[in-house]
Amino acid sequence: MPKGEFRVMPRRIAGVDVVEAATRHAFARHTHEQFGIGLIHEGAQRSLSGRGTVEAEAGDVITVNPGEVHDGAPIGSAGRSWRMLYLDPALVAAAVDDISEGRRRSCEFSDPVIRSARLAARFRAIFAVTADGSDTMLHWEELAVTLLAEAMRLAPRQGTPVKVPTSLASAVNLIDDDPLAPLTLSDLAGECGLSRYQVVRGFAKTTGLTPHAYLIQRRIDIVRRLIADGTPLAEAAIAGGFTDQSHMTRVFVRKFGFSPGAYAQAMN
Repeated sequence: MPKGEFRVMPRRIAGVDVVEAATRHAFARHTHEQFGIGLIHEGAQRSLSGRGTVEAEAGDVITVNPGEVHDGAPIGSAGRSWRMLYLDPALVAAAVDDISEGRRRSCEFSDPVIRSARLAARFRAIFAVTADGSDTMLHWEELAVTLLAEAMRLAPRQGTPVKVPTSLASAVNLIDDDPLAPLTLSDLAGECGLSRYQVVRGFAKTTGLTPHAYLIQRRIDIVRRLIADGTPLAEAAIAGGFTDQSHMTRVFVRKFGFSPGAYAQAMN
């Protein structure tokens, strides 16, 4: 992205704005009505925050709360680039209520700069899904609750035992019964009477996969069977619930290590 450029991407998820920037510009003090969370991509910046003046460099996660006065200026002459998601407060409040199992309705980012490779990886994943808009809502919800739980320090400490409710089986069955259904994380949570965050944590403990990864595995299994039966690749992709053949091919290779075309040839 050229220096001096800002890009606001088309809104794909209700209540979420997606922004990319690469600039040397120094911002005057201002506020946002939304929660902001992002990642410094290149360069570094110094900014005022609710906790004083802070510095962030490439790889750092940056946050801002609604109404928080802040500014921002590059460190050095090269400028900096970042990617941001701005989340409506109602969306964040619903996630916090879910993660805390009703014990909290509101929360703020306590750290304006977070140096965590794991959190940075979570942000890259949700940014890609939010900007692209072609993935399932299930995947976005799954990424959102885990990102906010960690960034807002609502996640249990690492090593805390995860008790897997027996009711989680009904969420697994919901996917198994119809892998092509446009399920959301809220659908799975409602099916087994758990919070969305409980479903994500428990699902991984039960199946070894997140809900979205489990759903995609079930869909690619359908595709593999169809190809083995001689179904053309484009038709198999649609029948398996993928947006197109390219999407199906990327997932197929990632799961099995060889292309759908190679598999089809082997089956002939």
